[in-house]
Amino acid sequence: MSGPVEAVERVLAEGGEADGVLRAAVRALAAEPGIASAAISFLEEGELVLGPQAGEPDEARRTRVPVLYDGVPVGELRVDGEADRDALERVAALLADVVLVGWDTGGEAWEP
Repeated sequence: MSGPVEAVERVLAEGGEADGVLRAAVRALAAEPGIASAAISFLEEGELVLGPQAGEPDEARRTRVPVLYDGVPVGELRVDGEADRDALERVAALLADVVLVGWDTGGEAWEP
């Protein structure tokens, strides 16, 4: 299943501010066939803090993939639904540098 990877590659190609890119990425993932929702959490002081999310959560079908920057955890990708783990790991790798800088929204609340 290469759909999620291609969807995120398209978002990254469009560019923009980190928070906008991450919001667009979770929307694109949630729009993929078989995926009910997608979210990014940021690692802050050792705790995962929920960031942008899209779709209808379905925790029973959740896949969690760490987002690593240079081998260091900076966040987590959460996808609910039918998703290939290898594809999600590739998506997490593609988003790593955006997640690294995207957590700081200047105090603005995330809006899915």
